[in-house]
Amino acid sequence: MDKPYRIGMLGKQGAGKGTQCIRLSEVLGIPHISTGDMLRAALREGTDFGKAAGEFMERGELVPDSIIVGVVAERLAQSDALNDGFVLDGFPRTLAQAQMLEDTLAPVGLKVVINLDVSTEVVLDRLSSRRVCVGCGRTYSIHSRPNRNWSCDSCGEEVIQRSDDTKEAIARRLALYDELTAPLIDWYGQLGKLISVFGDGDFDLIHKEIRSAIDSVIG
Repeated sequence: MDKPYRIGMLGKQGAGKGTQCIRLSEVLGIPHISTGDMLRAALREGTDFGKAAGEFMERGELVPDSIIVGVVAERLAQSDALNDGFVLDGFPRTLAQAQMLEDTLAPVGLKVVINLDVSTEVVLDRLSSRRVCVGCGRTYSIHSRPNRNWSCDSCGEEVIQRSDDTKEAIARRLALYDELTAPLIDWYGQLGKLISVFGDGDFDLIHKEIRSAIDSVIG
């Protein structure tokens, strides 16, 4: 798989997608692009799709797939993504988004999609124990606490449990994943682009498996 790399990452919330995407970004020298980052950048820069997304968000409505894909397309058209590629984190989330993304990236589309396979029981434990810094967003857990009484080691701000990390909220998100996002596993599999990696274990070993999966496509 010569540059530009075009990598997607699937997996339940709490599967470790963001952490692995950051490592891939560092190792491969490609941008790590998340839906949240793209939306914030589009809103900040006042792009056409950013303005459209902002109108829906201000009304508390879901942003339509066509606008989300437009925001993504704006980001992927920037020089770093065009020249080097990217690893997508948290997108696509639905079959419609995936189909529109493939059309946007035609004729090649995504080159490989990694599915981080982690059981529901494991992600429930990870997410319900997760704690996040309100300042810089650094992640901790009840098993890996900051050094000073729930104050972030990086910036000193308070470390809290997010409102959407309660077991009830997590269960709703996982149900939505099963309904909307899990079908992408079969869809990318039919396109011959999917490789599943068991995501419960040592971070470095999982990263090596992901790199091996990507290298198998390159070869």
